[in-house]
Order: sequence, then structure tokens, then C-alpha cells
Amino acid sequence: MTVVAPRLSVERRLLRDHALVIACDEVGRGALAGPVAVGAAVADAALSRRRVPEGLRDSKLIVESRRASVAARVREWVPASAVGWASAAEVDSVGIIRALGLAAVRAIDGLREGGVEIDDALVILDGNHDYITPIAPIGRGVMPIVKADRDCASASAASVIAKVARDELMVSLHDDHPAYRWAQNKGYASAEHRAAISAHGLSIHHRASWSIAAAPTLF
Repeated sequence: MTVVAPRLSVERRLLRDHALVIACDEVGRGALAGPVAVGAAVADAALSRRRVPEGLRDSKLIVESRRASVAARVREWVPASAVGWASAAEVDSVGIIRALGLAAVRAIDGLREGGVEIDDALVILDGNHDYITPIAPIGRGVMPIVKADRDCASASAASVIAKVARDELMVSLHDDHPAYRWAQNKGYASAEHRAAISAHGLSIHHRASWSIAAAPTLF
């Protein structure tokens, strides 16, 4: 498989008309346990002239042993970044799409609290569906871009930042619920995870509204 290195071409084009671009990408959508997380990474004119950090890819294409170091480089590279969360209970309460919107708005609020002028920003969102605007209008609007996490360096940055943060959270939850092996599967539907659910039932971190027993193995 040919691995595509993300570039800043889209961001440079958008920055001609917008002071800032904020890239958002989600992780944890398909997990059986744990929150969903949305990473947000800022791109400005200065960033558009910098070299993309070595090894930056869509987080799914970076081997686990290297993700933390790549994420650390990326957090230093972008002007600002944040991660927003929506809990498993919120996924059960409002559904996965609205939960993703809540997490994205919280990530962008985190940027605002850090001093980012959100009103001047255009948001690019990985995928083909804008789940942010129904929660709250943001800045200059939201532009979904299919494969943004693969092609746009700022979206790749948001992806790996969110992935590392969520993985660290799931590892931290493992000791209280070791039967589910979240340190290994990060809440996704591995065979061992599903077997533990069958043996021990659901924890408070599982998405109880999902048809977990019938879920395919995703990890």
C-alpha cells in the first residue's frame, strides 16, 4: 500500500481568505467502551511555511510505538491544539453523531480558552458530514473534506493528537477494569474484549445502548 504523506496545500489555499484554519478529526467512533474524542489543530500563515514534521500521517497509519513521539512533535509544530471529549454515557444519551459534535465543540472551546480567535477561523473536518454546526455555529463555518486526515497535515496533526490522548485514557482505565484488556484494545471490539463482556457484563464505560453482543471485531 502506498502511504500518502500529508501536505499543507489545502491549508495554504484556505488561508488566502481566512486568518486561521482549524482542522478537526475524531477517534473512538467505533469503540464499544470509552469516550469519543475530537482533536483540533490550528494552522496559520506561519505554519503554512513550515516543514511538515517527519513521520506525520493519519494516526491509523502510524505504528503504535511511534505515535506518542509523533504527537509530541506535532503539538510543538502547530500554534495551538486541543482535544474535546464526549463520554460513553453521552453517546448513549444523544447518539454517536451528536456526541461527536459535542466533543468537537469542546475541543474548539479549548482552543478559544487558550487564546485562539475562533471567530476568524474556518474549520476543516475529516469526512463528508458536518456534525459540528448542528451543535454550535463556529467561526467562518465548517468544511468537511473526505480523507482530510490523510491529505491535510493539520488534520493529520489533529488525528494523532486525539488518538494518543484517547489511548492514554483507555490505558489509565485498564487497572480498574483489567478483564476487558483496554490497555491492549483501547475499547475496540477485539475478541478478548467481547469475551470479557460476555463473562462480566458491561462496565460504566461501555456504550450500553449499542448492540455490543453482535458487534464485529474491529481491532
